[in-house]
Amino acid sequence: MNAYTPDLERARKVLVAQPFSTYLGARLTAFGDGVAVLELDVRDELRQQNGFVHGGVLSYAADNTLTFAAGTVAGTGLLTAGFTIDYLRPARGETLRARAQVVRPGRSRVVCRCELFMLDSDGNETLCAIAQGTISVADTAPPEPAA
Repeated sequence: MNAYTPDLERARKVLVAQPFSTYLGARLTAFGDGVAVLELDVRDELRQQNGFVHGGVLSYAADNTLTFAAGTVAGTGLLTAGFTIDYLRPARGETLRARAQVVRPGRSRVVCRCELFMLDSDGNETLCAIAQGTISVADTAPPEPAA
């Protein structure tokens, strides 16, 4: 997979057009060949009362990364039909990395799988959650985000 492509730049424009993603500081680091990688730096307001990254933040990352992975094979106009997430261990670290890949592309639905890792200050990954989702291909694509 080539981590930097013109498609990555288009996908980044889509991500920046999402106000919630902008609020979280999410960034796409890879997009293509059935794979998408989304990262965000952990801030205190993204943690729960015990200091771990909130499960809602992990769910956001899984949902969005699953959909972006589907977009590498199905284009735009996608909606999450549903996903499940399993939390494997408390999310501790400085950066959240979600890596999703297409499991089965279809004409109307794309099935994807996502692994969520926490990175420490040395860049070491610890798997903290896994997710699987089905992305629905809409009949019409939404307008492209403004440049």
